[in-house]
Amino acid sequence: MDLPTLLPAVAFYVFAASAVLFAFMVVSARNPVRSVLFLIMTFFSAAGLFVLMGAEFLGMVLIMVYVGAVAVLFLFVVMMLDIDNVELKQGFADYMPLGGLLGAILAVELIVLGSSWAFSDTAQSARLAPMPEGGDNLGAFAGVLYTDYAFFIEAAGLVLLVAMSGAVVLTSYHKKGVKRQNIGEQVARRAEDGVTLVDVEPGQGI
Repeated sequence: MDLPTLLPAVAFYVFAASAVLFAFMVVSARNPVRSVLFLIMTFFSAAGLFVLMGAEFLGMVLIMVYVGAVAVLFLFVVMMLDIDNVELKQGFADYMPLGGLLGAILAVELIVLGSSWAFSDTAQSARLAPMPEGGDNLGAFAGVLYTDYAFFIEAAGLVLLVAMSGAVVLTSYHKKGVKRQNIGEQVARRAEDGVTLVDVEPGQGI
């Protein structure tokens, strides 16, 4: 096997093994901050796999969006909340059977999906990932995404909009006894509303 053929294979196994290892460390790390850092490394490994597949756009989006925004946001939130690790790990063993069952179901689904992909009649032609004449990766990706899957993209956007609106509504509750700013009352405020003149007799308190 020559060097141009050997290097992509070695890079694939390195990125794939690191992605699986870092993903396992995400759920097994005791410190939430370390879990987020391992999650960032998992994203980097997955981005490397996308680049090897010829999907440079997806790899760059994974780094810029998930690593540059989502994972960093998780990291700052975890650091600001000052989560108690001892309290966080309580009850972990109680959810192990359910987590193991879900993990087994997911593994079976991945095996079935990989087997159907490997033994499909069109698998070999799909692996070649033919590009249109005179086009690039981004153009081909956008053409498929916004033509064949336009409905699913719009549905996903609607779901994200509903989730964002629900998060805003759930977090904007009003506590009793908390003073809040009222712009209208501040603008209409007069001196008589905020100042009280008291005539104190000599030798007496208020």
